[in-house]
Amino acid sequence: MNYNLSMIPERSVKPRNSGLTMVMDKGLSVREIEDLLTTSADYIDIVKFGWATSYVTPNIEDKIKIYHDAGIPVYFGGTLFEAFVVRNQFEDYMRMMDKYGLEMCEVSDGSITLPHDVKCNYIRRLAERGGKVLSEVGSKDEEKIFAPYKWIELMSAELQAGSWKVIGEAREGGNIGLYRSSGEVRQGLVDEIIHAINADNIIWEAPQKSQQVYFVKLVGSNVNVGNIAPNEVIPLETIRLGLRGDTFDTFLPEEEKKQFKLGRYYEDDRIRHKPRG
Repeated sequence: MNYNLSMIPERSVKPRNSGLTMVMDKGLSVREIEDLLTTSADYIDIVKFGWATSYVTPNIEDKIKIYHDAGIPVYFGGTLFEAFVVRNQFEDYMRMMDKYGLEMCEVSDGSITLPHDVKCNYIRRLAERGGKVLSEVGSKDEEKIFAPYKWIELMSAELQAGSWKVIGEAREGGNIGLYRSSGEVRQGLVDEIIHAINADNIIWEAPQKSQQVYFVKLVGSNVNVGNIAPNEVIPLETIRLGLRGDTFDTFLPEEEKKQFKLGRYYEDDRIRHKPRG
């Protein structure tokens, strides 16, 4: 960090198992990636090429190499997996992963209907290849609303099948799945999920600032969040550290919170809790 501040929550260090930031690349240029990594490489853990953008993105091999050279794994969005499966091209999907040297993938069924045992079998087969499988729970159809017990049942089965992490669906807009159409968190759903599933095993898609704030306050600095826009990586890190107004007093000790709320401050080590004026 650039200077010293006390009472900052401890962040996990890369390579992390918790506190992950998954960034969505929806078509960045090579130069944009280089600029992004200049400022944010330390805070990015995973990059997803959103849905099937990798099919039409120029210089995809160059982009993958830049991320990999920075120690950041990449994967292609779950919609691409579904596009291969619905065309009966799963073997082609695995060959495509080999072609691009991808060790991480996403299994989802947000756009197609898969029997859950079939989905778990895909997870199992991909996990057996030795890479890390992310599996997404939740539909992209706003008419499909799962009961909390169903989310828990699906997540548990997919973790057991070999998923490294399960992803809570929200789409890139953060207005479906875990959220209402307004972007408001379905708090009852999240509370039940987190009561049953270890939070370290979940990546919560949270593209909106209010959603990021919610999960940092609920789980802590080292919550896993995804679908983060490239220009939101550093702002998110300040939210995690209590250095943005939304979480300013979240990680302060109780005494400091009390003084903060009373409008008092520390002037130096000798003069403490001096009232304003």
